[in-house]
Amino acid sequence: MKITSALAAASLLALAACQQAPAAPQDAFFANLTALCGNSYEGQVVSGNEGDANFASQRLVMQVRECSDSEIRIPFHVGEDRSRTWVITRTDTGLRLKHDHRHEDGSEDVLTQYGGDTATEGFATRQEFPADQHSKDLFVANDIPQSVTNVWAVEVQPEAFFAYELSRENRHFRVEFDLRNTVDAPPPPWGAEAAAN
Repeated sequence: MKITSALAAASLLALAACQQAPAAPQDAFFANLTALCGNSYEGQVVSGNEGDANFASQRLVMQVRECSDSEIRIPFHVGEDRSRTWVITRTDTGLRLKHDHRHEDGSEDVLTQYGGDTATEGFATRQEFPADQHSKDLFVANDIPQSVTNVWAVEVQPEAFFAYELSRENRHFRVEFDLRNTVDAPPPPWGAEAAAN
C-alpha cells in the first residue's frame, strides 16, 4: 500500500514538473510572434549605415497579418512600397525565414524566396537564419555574391520591440518597431492574393 502511494505521489510530481516545464525556445518565439497577430507597428532604422538612408527617410510599418500553427506572414511596408513580406514557418528541424518579394501586379520579383533555416535552438526572444543554399545560388546568379554570407535575425521583446536584422561582413541593417503602440493596418502587400494560393 505504501509503495503504491509512493508511486502515485511520484507520478503526480513528474506530471506537475512536465506541466511547468518552459516551452522550447523556438516554440516560445513562435508564440511571441503569434501574440502580435492582427496588429501593425511603426518602426525606424537603428543601424545607422549610409546604405540605409533610403529606408530611414520613409515611414516603415510592419503588420503581423496572417498566422497559423505553422506559418506567420509579416508584410513590411517602406513608404508606398508594399513589395516585401517576411514569412516565418515551422520545419521538422526548427524555423525558416523567407522573403517574399512581389511587384505591384502581384508577380514575383527575380530576387524572392530567399532566406534560411535556424541552425541552433536560439532564444524565445531571438532567432537567427543563415542564408540557405537556394539563397546563395540566387545571389550568385544575380551578381550579388557578397550576400551569400547573410544572416538574418528576428527579435521579439514582448511589450517592447520587434526587430528585423541583416548582418554580414561590412553590412549591418536593423529596423526596430515599437510594440507599445499599434498603428492603423496598412493596405495589403502586393501579391497578397497570389501568395495565399
